[in-house]
Amino acid sequence: MTLKKRYLRVTHLLFIILLLIQLIPEQSTKPAFTSSLVKFAIGFEVLVLVGSSLIKKEESLALLVDIAGFVYILLAAWSLATAKYNYLNDLLFPAPGRVIHQFVIDRDKINDNIKSSLITIVKGFVFAVAAAVPLGLIIGWNARTGSAATYITKFFSSIPPIVYIPYGIALLPTFKSVSVFVIFLATFWPVFAGTMSGVLGVDKKIIDSAKVLNVRKPEMLFKVILPASLQQIFLGCNQGLSVSFILLTSAEMINAKDGMGYYVKYYSDFGDYTRTITGLLVIGFVVIGVTFLFNKLQNYLLRWKR
Repeated sequence: MTLKKRYLRVTHLLFIILLLIQLIPEQSTKPAFTSSLVKFAIGFEVLVLVGSSLIKKEESLALLVDIAGFVYILLAAWSLATAKYNYLNDLLFPAPGRVIHQFVIDRDKINDNIKSSLITIVKGFVFAVAAAVPLGLIIGWNARTGSAATYITKFFSSIPPIVYIPYGIALLPTFKSVSVFVIFLATFWPVFAGTMSGVLGVDKKIIDSAKVLNVRKPEMLFKVILPASLQQIFLGCNQGLSVSFILLTSAEMINAKDGMGYYVKYYSDFGDYTRTITGLLVIGFVVIGVTFLFNKLQNYLLRWKR
């Protein structure tokens, strides 16, 4: 790619416009911490420029600069509506610089809460996948049993896992174990259904070829059918992962003592909407990051399908 394609983009003009907007006098009644916003924007632009110099595919570069452009537009509009012209209530809608400044102040506390939430997600997710995939392979292997189990799965998956929280609180020793249990239920049924769907959809020619080679049943399930079903299994995993984050945040807002849901609920109860919005944004970034890494893993394991 030419230097023009790499560096002369509308996105970089939007970055300059964002900085120029910060020269407008502030009308907010609360400190806007404009310097924090400027430092964040410069740091983000440096990352974009570094990425532009390293990325080789034009499609990937276009995606990077498009995302950066959206971020700059969002920050510019947010800054104009809050710190610069005070169109929005600055108590409910703090300026972006104020949110960034708050994140820097609370970064250790936020990191601890992120770690707590991710540990809960990983435990429930791993337990669910470890149980759902083998069970789905075994049950889905029999067409008759698999067809019946499909309807049973639809019934149980239609029940929101969050309704089990009262029973979990009554039966399990800690609220952390209740959260893991809710994540387990949120992930198990989509992965189980995806595994059975993948097994039932395996090309019959593949199975017949394996039978001709006298492949034993365990090898048939885990070396032939499992790889052929991976795409459907990952669809179920993606669905379960997305629902898990929503349910975990909801559960942490009920009775937890840590986690990002607890962070948002705790400060919203005190009317600290700067920290509330900070927590909401952090949750969004964490979900995007985890989803991105999971998709990378999926693409790596399914690279043979290309």
